[in-house]
Amino acid sequence: MLRALPPALRGLIAGFLMCLNTALVSLPLFVFALLKFLIPYRPWRRFCTVVLNRIGEIWIAVNSLWMGWTQSLDWTVEGRDGLEPGRWYLVTCNHQSWADIFIVQHLLNRRIPLMKFFLKQELIWVPVIGLCWWALDFPFMKRYSKAELKKHPEKRGSDLDTVRKACEKFRDTPVAIFNFMEGTRFTAAKHRAQSSPYKHLLKPRVAGTGFVLSAMGDRLKTLLDITIHYGGEAPGFWDFLCGRTGEVTVQVEQIPIPGELLGKDYGKDSEFRSRLQRWVNDLWENKDRRLEELG
Repeated sequence: MLRALPPALRGLIAGFLMCLNTALVSLPLFVFALLKFLIPYRPWRRFCTVVLNRIGEIWIAVNSLWMGWTQSLDWTVEGRDGLEPGRWYLVTCNHQSWADIFIVQHLLNRRIPLMKFFLKQELIWVPVIGLCWWALDFPFMKRYSKAELKKHPEKRGSDLDTVRKACEKFRDTPVAIFNFMEGTRFTAAKHRAQSSPYKHLLKPRVAGTGFVLSAMGDRLKTLLDITIHYGGEAPGFWDFLCGRTGEVTVQVEQIPIPGELLGKDYGKDSEFRSRLQRWVNDLWENKDRRLEELG
């Protein structure tokens, strides 16, 4: 529809439509979030959660519209068969660009439950969208440096408490808990600084995953391991808005979570931590191999 326009103009239009979509969706989100907060009746709160999730899905669907108007969405996608919106999932993906989030949301919207991301606490102050994340029960994590923890040891383990409280909200209604295990976007500089053993990936961080499995081991049975490969250089967010995404291949693999990794205490069980790290390292080796083959 708009693909014949110059890329910069497409980017401006796409950015405007994204902001307009967010502004229009935010009002009903805030209303139902406030009603959910004010009425502490569990069936009512469960109903409000369902409504809020549906509003989130509408936001993603409208984003898919302007994405289709401004760029080709004829991407190579594998592995979406058999997904169910009524099941709980743990989701991870390699991370190269802010476009990753929009691509994954577009491809999996209404095929699985609304994905909930763990976010840095500072992001709650992002205008409008920060409150939208709060309304949708996205968990906000307070990160402490090693120096802070040494000075205030009582804060150690507070992340686990945050995860546990968040996961309590996720027990009644199916949810897909999303975690970029690399922790940050891949760049050549970060790759060198880490001395990562993987060619196309940063080292995975498993603590967040371990805390989620500790808190929700009786609900989470399947990991969705998503691999995104860009045919050229990974697009920046402005490039994505301008429709300069290029060739994209997305592979979705459904992997059963081993029973010995469910319901353990990540904070206290060192054997569980070791097993989880080995399992994730194996996943990362396979993902790195797939990226090399797509290369």
